[in-house]
Amino acid sequence: MHDRSHDNINGQLKNSHYKSDIHYTLQMCQWLLKPIGVWPLIYNQTSRFEQLISIILMGTCFSSLLFIILPSGHHILFVEKNLHMKVKAFGPAGFCLSSTIKYCYLGLKGSSFERCIEHMRKDWMMVQDPNHRTIMLKYATISRKLITMCAVFLYTGGMSYHTIMQFLSKGKNKDNYTIRPLPYIGYDPFFDTQSSPTYEIVYCIHCFTAMIMYSISTVAYSLTTIFVTHICGQIQVQIARLQDLVESKEKRKYKDCDPFALIVHDHVEVLRFSNNIEEALREICFTEIIECTIDMCMLEYYCIMEWSVGDTITLLTFFTLLISFTFNIFIFCYIGEILTEQCSQIGTVSYEIDWYKLSPKEAYDLILLISISQHPPKLTAGKIIELSLNTFSTVAKTSVVYLNLLRTVTDW
Repeated sequence: MHDRSHDNINGQLKNSHYKSDIHYTLQMCQWLLKPIGVWPLIYNQTSRFEQLISIILMGTCFSSLLFIILPSGHHILFVEKNLHMKVKAFGPAGFCLSSTIKYCYLGLKGSSFERCIEHMRKDWMMVQDPNHRTIMLKYATISRKLITMCAVFLYTGGMSYHTIMQFLSKGKNKDNYTIRPLPYIGYDPFFDTQSSPTYEIVYCIHCFTAMIMYSISTVAYSLTTIFVTHICGQIQVQIARLQDLVESKEKRKYKDCDPFALIVHDHVEVLRFSNNIEEALREICFTEIIECTIDMCMLEYYCIMEWSVGDTITLLTFFTLLISFTFNIFIFCYIGEILTEQCSQIGTVSYEIDWYKLSPKEAYDLILLISISQHPPKLTAGKIIELSLNTFSTVAKTSVVYLNLLRTVTDW
């Protein structure tokens, strides 16, 4: 019954602006995904030429990431003997490794992301009421603002590490010989990085790879933000319909269907969409939780070390990165909290409306929504860690615990 009612509405009305709406929703994510070659893997409406370019870009990105991981990993594990230097080199190399893992998951989960985007496209096509479209656009705007903030924090802190810190911080001279700095180490056994043009080539590759890494991290945030804010918009649309139910506004709009059937159908679609999101993002979220915990610990350690030697430029750079990672993991956990809270709100609104003005049968049907809302969907990291504000506080406290352990080990 629900599907037939919904199909009748869909057959009669259609959002004529849905193409511009879905473009507005996905635009920033598209800007990030295209340069790293992942966009054709999660969006089926691409040309053969775009797919060919995507293969070339992915090969280039993987080669650049491995150009850092392999020499740095070899140097940390087999060459460097000083524990403090190992720790100092592990942070940047570890971030590159985690970015590579997330990049692999973005490619492997392409079909899952494609299902989520297709679901969003259908939602934009089927929105009927201009007020409902306004609600959805409002949450699309919120997602764009959150993505912008994450990108500014990541790119500002990250590129400062690769540019400003490398050339303005202390300790670049040795025995009256100026050492030209590189963000990543481990190339000396293979070639002389201090000679020209080898140094310039390696440094440019490092900066290019840095842009790839920060794009991958920002994409992980942007996909999560776009999907969850879309769900929030859909939930608010259902709440608006519930509030209109008593005044029978929905019945005046759609005479051929039961308004409560439409609400239940769309709520089921929201829950199904939530499950698809959780399935698509669980591995990336798990990688993100581990990465941010370790990176926050490392950056706290680096800040303490640079404070002790008085290197202001390096200290400010690491502190900016620390704020960036802290903010981004907070956004991840906050989005998970919002998802659970918004989906629970359906049950609260179902009770708070003037349900006693409905017929006994219609009022009794509200029990279904109230019951379902008692078990809202959750965004998890690998089906192990639930993303919530409690998780954020746990990550922050865990990073401090690891910091104390790290300082104890390095002081031996």
